[in-house]
Amino acid sequence: MLYLIGLGLADADDISVKGLNVIKKCKKVYLEFYTSKLQCSVADLEKVYGKPVQLANRVFVEDGTQLLKEAKKDDVALLVMGDPLCATTHWDILTRAKEQNIKTQVMHNASIVSAVGATGLQVYKFGKTTSIPFPRENYEPETFYDIIKENKSLGAHTLLLLDLWPEENKFMSVNEAIEILRKVERKRNEKVFLPKDWCVGIARIGSKDQQIVAGTVTVVSDVDFGTPPHALIVPGKLHFVEEDALKQFKR
Repeated sequence: MLYLIGLGLADADDISVKGLNVIKKCKKVYLEFYTSKLQCSVADLEKVYGKPVQLANRVFVEDGTQLLKEAKKDDVALLVMGDPLCATTHWDILTRAKEQNIKTQVMHNASIVSAVGATGLQVYKFGKTTSIPFPRENYEPETFYDIIKENKSLGAHTLLLLDLWPEENKFMSVNEAIEILRKVERKRNEKVFLPKDWCVGIARIGSKDQQIVAGTVTVVSDVDFGTPPHALIVPGKLHFVEEDALKQFKR
C-alpha cells in the first residue's frame, strides 16, 4: 500500500497520530523535500518516527517508478510537507497507483493554504493561489502579476508561494519576491502592485518563531524575514475585521 502523509507546517511534532502510526508499520519511508522546507532535520524526524527516512527529490517523485514498484509489495510512506494534495505531483502519483491496482491512503495535515488565517485575513476571501519562480535566462514569466490583477478585480486576496531549489539551498525571500513584482509593475504599469499598496510578508508559519509583517510594499520590502520558507500575500478588498487584524502586524 502507498500512503501519502502530510507532515504539517513546521517540525516533527506536527505529524498526526494516525500518520505516525502508519509510518511505524511501513517498510520504507520517503520524504519529499522539494515543495517546502521543514523547520527541523531529517534526524529529528527519525527520532520521533523511530524509522529511517530517505530523501526523495523531484525526479524520484515525479517519475514514481521505484516508489510504485515498492508499494506493490510492501507498505510505503511518502511524507509531504504541509498537506499531501496541495501539489499536483502527488495527485498524479495517486492516479498512477490506481492504474496499477495499488491501494492508497492519504492523511491530511495543515497547509500554508489554510494557515494564512494566522494573518487575520479571512481564508475564504482568497482567490487563485500562484507562485513566483526564480528568473532565469529566457524565462521570466509574469503569470503571478496577472493573477494578482484578476484577484484584485474580484476583491480577493492573493497568496504567492515563493520558489525554492532545496538541492542548491536556494529559497526565495519575501524581499526578492517584492522586487520581482515591482520590476513587472515598472514594465507594465498597470497599477497592480504600487509602492503605497499593502502586502503581508510571512515566514515559517506554524513554527515558534513565525513572522508576519503587514505594511506598504515599500515598508515590507525592507524587513528581514530570516530563514525560509517565506510567502507573500497581496490583499484585495479588506473587511474591517481584517483591517483591525493586520494592525497587529503593521510596521
